[in-house]
Amino acid sequence: MFITFEGLDSSGKSTQIKLLEEKLISDLRQVILIREPGGTKLSEKVREILLDNKNSEMNSRAEFLLFASSRAQLVSEKILPAIKNNIIVLCDRFADSSLAYQGFGRRLDKILIEQINNFATQNLQPDLTFFIDIPIREITRRREIDGKANDRMETVGEKFFERIRNGYLWLAENNKNRFNVLNGLEGVEDLRSKIWKIVSSKL
Repeated sequence: MFITFEGLDSSGKSTQIKLLEEKLISDLRQVILIREPGGTKLSEKVREILLDNKNSEMNSRAEFLLFASSRAQLVSEKILPAIKNNIIVLCDRFADSSLAYQGFGRRLDKILIEQINNFATQNLQPDLTFFIDIPIREITRRREIDGKANDRMETVGEKFFERIRNGYLWLAENNKNRFNVLNGLEGVEDLRSKIWKIVSSKL
């Protein structure tokens, strides 16, 4: 089974994916947890380039193609081999993030993004996707509380992130067979319980 978590930074997705990993392990399931961009030696180097504030001049097309190249390596090296060995794969972001961030956020050609994504992923689709949705103002509040510095992808502004959020909601509406939209304002344990109920029913 291939499960992905999507959402804007500070939405709580990384917390929930880690909790799901722990629950699956306690349930004696074989599982790997990976992130995008990253997850392989090559992909982690691409991640450094993408998030480095020193690369502010990066073109939006170059940005997307770097994400796609990182994704292609991750799918080939880690995800597909794990799936073939009946290992549950949990991925913190996947191809949907490029449609949301570069398609809706950067306003690049969505059809072209989807075509390149399909090429990079060898047409791999998640079995389940969890989108943890929170208002943009809540993201700002959480980041201020945490005192986190913004990376290159987080310095664009609120309108950019509103477009991304709307993109995720559009994807969820058009992929109801696998997308599950969760309210990120709910408590950590409430979200954990809802996610496990959905996952366990599939298992």
